[in-house]
Amino acid sequence: MTHPTEHPTPLLDAHLVVDRGAFRLDLPLRIHAGEVVALLGPNGAGKTTALRALAGLQPLSAGHLTLAGHDLDRPDRRLHTPPEHRPIGVVFQNYLLFPHLSALDNVAFGPRRHGMRRHVARERAAERLAQVGLAGLAHRRPRRLSGGQAQRVALARALAVEPVLLLLDEPLAALDARTRLDTRAELQRQLAGHPGATLLVTHDPLDALVLADRLVIVEDGRVVQEGDPTTITTRPRTDYVARLVGLNLHPGHANGYAVQVGAGRTLTTTDSLDGDVLVAFPPSAVALHPQQPDGPPANTWPATITGIQRHGDNLRIDLAGPITVAADISPAAATRLHLAPGHTVWAEVRAADIRAYPAGNHRPDTWSGHTRPDPHQP
Repeated sequence: MTHPTEHPTPLLDAHLVVDRGAFRLDLPLRIHAGEVVALLGPNGAGKTTALRALAGLQPLSAGHLTLAGHDLDRPDRRLHTPPEHRPIGVVFQNYLLFPHLSALDNVAFGPRRHGMRRHVARERAAERLAQVGLAGLAHRRPRRLSGGQAQRVALARALAVEPVLLLLDEPLAALDARTRLDTRAELQRQLAGHPGATLLVTHDPLDALVLADRLVIVEDGRVVQEGDPTTITTRPRTDYVARLVGLNLHPGHANGYAVQVGAGRTLTTTDSLDGDVLVAFPPSAVALHPQQPDGPPANTWPATITGIQRHGDNLRIDLAGPITVAADISPAAATRLHLAPGHTVWAEVRAADIRAYPAGNHRPDTWSGHTRPDPHQP
């Protein structure tokens, strides 16, 4: 994979504006050669609409779509390029392999549609199947392939047309946990060798963090945050993003090292800031006590347990109170504390475990304190 600084001119330069009833997608999107960008967002955010617009299945209402310097869509000029004339490969969520064709002929289908002679197309298909480790299954039909094998055939089929832009629509969603792990590793290897631009549409943060160079988060048809995985995972800017990366997130107002959050509570941090900020910390940083801890009262508050659920090797404790958070503790600690829904405990977070950063222009009007699932679970 490469990075945008190595290619000042993006391979994909698009501003996707699509009106569908009361919903509007307004998505600027640039992807450089060799770069993998993940598009994430909640259901109804516009991810599928964006993918369909790029593939040519959904006309733009406004904006533009330029690929490798060629305009594919310009509504102001009444320009719309049909899907079959776009240098784009697509791996659909359910793969959509032709059931009556062998794996080899499924992969050869695209090159044949582009005018390649049959034996040449089949040679290219054989090469692509070998690259994804399926040379020995070339003559099997889809019904005789496992889920992981079918996914790799679909990927080989998309790459066989040598696309300038590769679109991946939830490519691992149909797989079980073990197959997903192995197939994700194979997909990562294949994407590293793809010279074109790649857009991964997914709801799974782990897929995005492992496979993508850059993440674009959309909510209600608009970008709410964009950046490399490290920035996104350490500095979420909306409640949805915080849930994706497994952090507690709260808006606040900073005065030096003190940040006022929630119902008039103040948290002490190691970041000195002034003005509107966001504070984030992992559930594992929240300690629970049966009584108020001794010492200075900074970063402690009473909380009521609203839920307890298994979370990997730990228990996820949902806490309501002046600051609504989630805490992860061991089963042994939960037993020692006699935790149960409705019980009151004291929560504590060390200043060193809290990250504070400017809120910028990404702060939504409302915030919720839902628990944040850990993206690293299978």
